[in-house]
Amino acid sequence: MATQMHADEVAVPMTLVRTLVDRQHPEWAGLPLRPVAEFGTDHKLFKLGDDLLVRMPVYAGSADQAASDAAWLPRLAPHLPVDVPVPVAVGEPDAGYPYQWSVVRWLPGLALDQVDADLVHLAEELAGFVIALRQVDPRGGPAPTGTARGVPLDPAWEVERRIDTELSDPAERDLARRVWSTALEAGPWAGGPRWIHGDLLEGNLLLRDGRLSAVIDWGVLGVADPAPDVAPAWTLFEGTSRERYRALLDVDDATWARARAWVLLPALSGLNYYATSVPAFAQRSRRHLDAVLSDPTL
Repeated sequence: MATQMHADEVAVPMTLVRTLVDRQHPEWAGLPLRPVAEFGTDHKLFKLGDDLLVRMPVYAGSADQAASDAAWLPRLAPHLPVDVPVPVAVGEPDAGYPYQWSVVRWLPGLALDQVDADLVHLAEELAGFVIALRQVDPRGGPAPTGTARGVPLDPAWEVERRIDTELSDPAERDLARRVWSTALEAGPWAGGPRWIHGDLLEGNLLLRDGRLSAVIDWGVLGVADPAPDVAPAWTLFEGTSRERYRALLDVDDATWARARAWVLLPALSGLNYYATSVPAFAQRSRRHLDAVLSDPTL
């Protein structure tokens, strides 16, 4: 499997991370450093000693996360029922590396995609997390822009053209167009902005002893339409667990329709983008697409 996911991806060898840590945080110079096997699309991860994790952005799209996490996670963490990766230090560009980077506490647990979880119980716990996050005062929080998750859906995004490009099956194309048109017809979120995580995927949820213990990777954090945090109804849950998640979040039909679109859009983007570099991510996009297109409420 190729490891480069983005055309502008920056190489982050462990020797570079060692140099940055030792130069900027000499108090940790004696701690062992090792790469973490698990990875996402935005960062390379390195465990520092027993209790710390170094997060290194790998391309311009994730370059702002260290600053965002440092600004907002300390504000959110006291209100949430699970741990979040609040930075204990933010590093600066150095030694040829162009981005800010961060050091966070090591949060123990296994990602959801590594465990056999009770999905109904998880739906209840994740809904509790989302509700707690939504209840935090949104004033002053970062509002997403462009096509970031939580902005109003826009017909100008030419999603139907993307559907025709990415999907070859006519029946799938018709269903995908219905997901998109139904979301547009639902109209924008009528309430005030709410805090959203925006990326509640399997790899971003940590469990310990069968319980949700931490939510990580806050790269699309914002105050916006809450619909993106309804997306786990399809990406994580099905059947009874999906129904339980919707009921606990008290999701109306319009928000449900927009949430389906927030599953469709990244799934379409990931099908071919990761097909060669990280096939597992492309396969995940395929699963998410299948789930939303087979939704009986569509």
